[in-house]
Parts: sequence; C-alpha cells; structure tokens
Amino acid sequence: MTTELETLRTLAADVKAEVGKAIVGQDTVIDHLLVALIAQGHVLMEGPPGTAKTFLAQCFARATGLDYGRIQFTPDLLPGDILGSNLFNFQTSQFTLTRGAIFTELLLADEINRTPPKTQAALLEAMQERRVTLDGETHVLPDRFMVIATQNPIESQGVYPLPEAQLDRFLFKLIAAYPSEEEEARIVARFGVEQGPARPENFGIEAVTGRDALQAGIDAVKAVTLAPENVDYVVRLVRATRSHSDLATGASPRAAVLLGNAARVRAALDGRDYVVPDDIKALATAVLRHRLILSAAAEIEGREVETIVGELIESTEAPR
Repeated sequence: MTTELETLRTLAADVKAEVGKAIVGQDTVIDHLLVALIAQGHVLMEGPPGTAKTFLAQCFARATGLDYGRIQFTPDLLPGDILGSNLFNFQTSQFTLTRGAIFTELLLADEINRTPPKTQAALLEAMQERRVTLDGETHVLPDRFMVIATQNPIESQGVYPLPEAQLDRFLFKLIAAYPSEEEEARIVARFGVEQGPARPENFGIEAVTGRDALQAGIDAVKAVTLAPENVDYVVRLVRATRSHSDLATGASPRAAVLLGNAARVRAALDGRDYVVPDDIKALATAVLRHRLILSAAAEIEGREVETIVGELIESTEAPR
C-alpha cells in the first residue's frame, strides 16, 4: 500500500467518524458520498421526509471542509435564482455580476423535482462542465464542485420528474431509507434533548480534511489499476441492461465509464491500488438504478429496477 493511498484511507475514516457524531446509520450512503467526492461526481438522494438527507449533506460538507450552499427548489424558482445575473449599477453605470448559490463547492439542491425542467436544466452545464455561462460570459466553478440533490418519492402532485439527460449526469442515486428500530431509538435519544434545528457544530463536527488533501486523494486514485478483465466485466454488466426483457431502456456507455471510475475510487478508499470485482458489484446498483427504465409489462408486474440489477450481477460472470 502506497503512502498516498494510506493517507486517503485515513482521510475517509476520519470523515466518516466526524459525520457519525451526528448521523445514526446511513453508513452505505456516507460511503457512496465519499466515493462520489473523490470521483468528482454528483449524487441524487431519494428518501421520505425526515430521514436526515439535508442534515447529512450539511454534516458531510462541514467534515470535508467544503464551502456549502443550499437551494430550496420550488415551482416558481427561476434559472437566475440558481446561477445569478448581471445587474446594472447606477452608481458606476456598469453591470455587476451577482453570483447565485451555485457558486460554491458542495451544493445541496433540495427537493430538485419540485421545480420545472427549465430551472432543473440550469444545473446541467454546471454539473457536466463545472462552469456557468451568463450573458455570453463563462464563469468557472471550483474544481471540487459537487451537487447533492434530494427528492421525495412520496410526493406525486406538483413535482416534475427529472429528464433522462439530467439523471444521467448523476454518478449515484442513493436511497435514504427509514432507520431500523434500534437506530431510531438512538436518533430519539440523541436528538430528543436538542432544542431548535439540528446543526453540525452542535455535535462537535469539525473539518478533518481540506482542499489540498482532497486533491491529493483525487491524484492518488490515478495509480489504481482497472485490469482488462475488470474492464470487460463492467462492459458486459452494463450491456446486459440493454437486452433485458424487463427493461425498456438500458444504461449508456457513460454509465460504464462512471462505474469503472467509481470502482477505482472505492479500491483506493480501501487502500488498494487495484480493483476487484466486489468493488464493481458494490457500486453497480447505485450507478445504474436511475439510468434504467422498466418496460410496461414489468411495471404492471410490480418489478423493481434494483431487483433486476441484482439479477444481472448474479448472472454476469465476474473475473476470478
């Protein structure tokens, strides 16, 4: 194990420990957030209200030392509310850029499916190219720019499902599920004595890393090997989604690229400079679930995308 990979592994453990001071459970979600951060990807988090999606993002931003911004998406939100605009200054007789909330490092797009597609699309260029164009002028976003978008699966009225092109920009779709009974008891014991809204600083969460350390971690992943047999495994797994009878639409080549990259990050966070098939299997569901569309017959039968991905993982032969 190289020194750089050992440092990255320690960094990840420190971040998890800090977030764990406030967040009960959600270990898998936190692991995936760390992979997405180092892989420089974006995350869509889905779960019912009250499952700490917003608070988790706040704690994660504080522990990683990233600048944090939040946008509460509503039906009347305009693209300019996200990106900003050039306003005329009568004192100087010049236009001055007023930057929107998107000019940050970790952006929480809360309830993203509550705003119309035109406003949702304002995020596309930023997510894909990490830049914003206003009045023909390009403004570069930070290298570590990351979007954590949340949506509520229960709401069906007044929501606008994300278009496929935007869904494909998210590295992961994560599910923030209800806690177990034991975890819920711990949550009540921990938060039941708090007055007012929960804040990360109230639980002693501090930044345990910084921009330079994160960049060093990103650079360390370059040394992780994705062997040809694992490349072939990723490709076969993704291509299998395009021929499955229960899927109307399979995953794109972008999904295969992102799965391979994320597997390298997971290996690095585990202190390894090589990918094993278990890295790919562990991330496949989160990478694929939002990219697959059930066929009409599968929807009638009540099939679930996660079940199909699990079946594909079982039926696709992995390298030995």
